[in-house]
Amino acid sequence: MNFKFINNLIVIPVEINGVELSFLLDSGVNTPILFNLSENDSVDLRNVQDIYLRGFGDGEPIRALKSTYNRVKVKNIYNNNLDLYVILDQKINFSPRLGIPIHGIIGYDLFKDFVVEINYAAKRLKFYDPDNYKYKPCRKCDDFELTFYKNKPYIDLSADFSGNKDVPVKLLIDSGSSDALWLFEDDQERVSVPNAYFEDFLGRGLSGSIYGKRARVDNLHVGKFTLKDAKVAFPDSTSLVFVKRYKERNGSLGAEILKRFNMVVDYPHGKLRLKKNARFADSFKYNMSGIELQHNGIRVVRELQSRYQSAIKNDDNNSGAVEIVLNRTYAYSLEPALEIAEVRKNSPAEEAGLKTGDVILRVNGKDSHRYSLQEVMEMLQDKEGKRIQLLVDRKGRRLKFQFELKKLL
Repeated sequence: MNFKFINNLIVIPVEINGVELSFLLDSGVNTPILFNLSENDSVDLRNVQDIYLRGFGDGEPIRALKSTYNRVKVKNIYNNNLDLYVILDQKINFSPRLGIPIHGIIGYDLFKDFVVEINYAAKRLKFYDPDNYKYKPCRKCDDFELTFYKNKPYIDLSADFSGNKDVPVKLLIDSGSSDALWLFEDDQERVSVPNAYFEDFLGRGLSGSIYGKRARVDNLHVGKFTLKDAKVAFPDSTSLVFVKRYKERNGSLGAEILKRFNMVVDYPHGKLRLKKNARFADSFKYNMSGIELQHNGIRVVRELQSRYQSAIKNDDNNSGAVEIVLNRTYAYSLEPALEIAEVRKNSPAEEAGLKTGDVILRVNGKDSHRYSLQEVMEMLQDKEGKRIQLLVDRKGRRLKFQFELKKLL
């Protein structure tokens, strides 16, 4: 089956009890989670009970529902006995940051019974019966043993950073993280923040916003493959209290690294095969503007439509002259409002005066709705020194700002 690939994340259609929804394929979750359901997405849930969930973030536990004996369908794959969680908090919503509706995340239940080939280059998934799957000889591939904790896959790698060489790290394979590499500070394990770093917003978890430090590792050794200057984030310790229950875990391997390989994910046999693809050599880029964007509501867009019309002009001289008339009309449409969700301290955007809640109307002279959210985000990590001009709506006032992208690492 084909998948959509947005902000490094795999999005697939999943049918729950007869209703087709959009899900992230997330190897970092052991039970499917539903959220962001509207009246149009009404799903008949079975055998429901109240529970509380915790995840990344320093907030309070969130109330959820646990539902059992649900029917799930992914193309021709069926499961009539699926447990899932339903998050009721409307603030837990990935859709604004991705620019398309996302209703849930699914992982272990889709991986556990199959050998799954993930072709990031072709944006395609293939599912195989593990009893009949045969590994082909592949000199350009590397094979890894997976270990599991609470149905989540871990891999053993090593990295060079902070003056240390070949630091062993056990990482959760997390295809649901759009980031590259997360490490948890631990002096005893030689996992420490490099001298060159900056403070940043890292994302949202189930338990709230996550902040921490961003830096680079000199090298990340993925078997026989080496990634240089890979991005790394060190979440604040307050965000980790309820997620580092597996004491051997040192962090997460996210999709910005995974996308550089085509993968064979084999939960039944505890194996992972990696083969680098055309994205392997791509540089690791940071957002150099300091702003995070999201869709928040809609706005009315008025666009001028001019059209010339010609007509034969009748006059007393019967000259047959042609009169050219310019008709000015306006077309109105409803477009997603592109809003600034976070502004990093001391960033070019903050120094220019931009604020959380500003709605971006134009980017470098072009209407913002002409771009996808991801296209605008890519502009903000283009190259150092590039000038960005923004027209924003701030509580009914139209304001102009400009700044230059600044490299921090």
